[in-house]
Amino acid sequence: MDAVLEKPVINEFGVSRFVLQFDPFIKMTDDQFFDFCQANRDVRIERNSQGEIIVMPPTGWETGNTNAEITAQLRIWSKQNGHGKSADSSTGYVLPNGAVMSPDASWILNGRLEKIPPAKRRKFLPLAPDFVIELRSASDSLKKLQEKMEEYIENGVSLGWLIDVKNKKIHVYEANAETQILENPNEISGEPILKNFVLNLKEIWE
Repeated sequence: MDAVLEKPVINEFGVSRFVLQFDPFIKMTDDQFFDFCQANRDVRIERNSQGEIIVMPPTGWETGNTNAEITAQLRIWSKQNGHGKSADSSTGYVLPNGAVMSPDASWILNGRLEKIPPAKRRKFLPLAPDFVIELRSASDSLKKLQEKMEEYIENGVSLGWLIDVKNKKIHVYEANAETQILENPNEISGEPILKNFVLNLKEIWE
């Protein structure tokens, strides 16, 4: 079995990701894919619904710093709220369509999480979270991220924010609603899905 590295996706900032396939083609089980990711922890790996493996390099410092600010705010609120749990960008979810995605930040209701046996929680959760955030770095394709956000919603995510730091815009995705684009907001509320959660964007835009 040989690994085949397809032509990388390249933009004006350089290579942003690779699509890795195997020849002959094999479709890993969820457990096999989890083990594959653990053996390659230095890169971020996702799987699309067709079984293609997408390999992404580590982020730059600015993106990592911004993502840390977002996950910190979400984590503090989540612990105060007590109705769910938040996770960072290292967390994978197996969506109903078979894709395995790792949003930059996510949150899930306790009631849904508690239905997952403890042994399965040690691996990628077999469900879509209730809320996700994707942060657009300088090398990310906006179109690809928009498609990713739409896929989240189609697979059961209730609310999603695509944060475009460069252009100071937030694309808001909700189930059964049109996508909204907010221009340079100072803050954004997660109501009614995330009760009393407000993301302060001051440090994120700086």
